[in-house]
Amino acid sequence: MKILGSIQETRNLVKEWKAQGLSVALVPTMGYLHEGHKSLMERARKENDKVVVSIFVNPMQFGPNEDLEAYPRDLNRDAKICEAAGVDLIFHPEVSEMYGPDFHGFVDMTVLPEKLCGASRPVHFKGVQTVVTKLFHIIPAQRAYFGQKDAQQLAIIRRMVIDLDFDIEIIGCPIIREEDGLAKSSRNTYLSEEERRQAVILNESLNDAMCAIEAGEKDAAKVKEIITAKLNTCPLAKIDYVEVVSFDNIQPIEKVEGAVLIAIAVYIGTTRLIDNRIIM
Repeated sequence: MKILGSIQETRNLVKEWKAQGLSVALVPTMGYLHEGHKSLMERARKENDKVVVSIFVNPMQFGPNEDLEAYPRDLNRDAKICEAAGVDLIFHPEVSEMYGPDFHGFVDMTVLPEKLCGASRPVHFKGVQTVVTKLFHIIPAQRAYFGQKDAQQLAIIRRMVIDLDFDIEIIGCPIIREEDGLAKSSRNTYLSEEERRQAVILNESLNDAMCAIEAGEKDAAKVKEIITAKLNTCPLAKIDYVEVVSFDNIQPIEKVEGAVLIAIAVYIGTTRLIDNRIIM
């Protein structure tokens, strides 16, 4: 396994692979990898000849009061996880390599980023789209793998690929959870012991909603009420949003029918966690 920080060296190696007729997969990450990331790598390993993992904490997707400096980083630990998953290359650039001193460009879209996380983190998805666009150019893979925990991000990247005619297949992979149901996240490391115990309320509230839907509930407003009521039983939980939207365009819906995303963001103490259910 190689670790490269140079855009040109990375691009040259991937071009060499493709010239040999090998299929290439990309798994974009911000590092501090966990079992969720590893599941993406393992699926990419099964479906492709070569696997590239990018590890880059992207400053463009963090707002001024967010946790850029505190975001956990451990390349040695990440490299061991990647090697165990059969990764061929880690692309780990410095910020100066990705964004030079005269960098002024960005990629953005309307509609899909305006709700959910985009409402409370207005610069976030512009930063995501910009860095992913750069990664797609640097690493011209046939397939890219994203986790469904960041469901709005997945929907936005899929739309961006369609709208901008990228020649790449976007593959969404299931959420990986802890034994008690909490979605795996690098930010879980921020939680105190008591906060971690109470954080299971996110998954539990979504389970309540799914039980109601399976019993015949189709009113989106009532589904939101069920989730909100459950979250409000948790002393440390502060709701950022609870939404039921179309998974195609991330816009509110009145009835649970078709492709639906039920998404929540909740602060447990000072740590913001997200979770969701996708109904297809």
